[in-house]
Amino acid sequence: MTDRRTLPMRRSAETFDISFGGLNRGYAVTLGFYEDGALGEIFISGGKSGEAVEAIARDGAVLLSLALQYGAQVETMASAITRDGQGQPSSIIGAVIDRLLPEARAKDE
Repeated sequence: MTDRRTLPMRRSAETFDISFGGLNRGYAVTLGFYEDGALGEIFISGGKSGEAVEAIARDGAVLLSLALQYGAQVETMASAITRDGQGQPSSIIGAVIDRLLPEARAKDE
């Protein structure tokens, strides 16, 4: 198992809004970065507190953050998520991953 790369207590962050599922509901996504600019954590909030979709979004963000901290690549996660017949992500977690994909690919070049 690889060592976990922990984030500094103070770190830069970026927040953006994303829509998913035609629910007429937005989600706020906050990204936290290491000092070298690498993505290290993700927070997703949206929906009403106590709703299952809100809990799934929060828990999914925790799992994405842990995966990143243990060295998983955004591209790998993007190829592993559930997609519909048109190739679109089937969950808010997948939509966030797809939103991160162009930036992740640009860093690899």
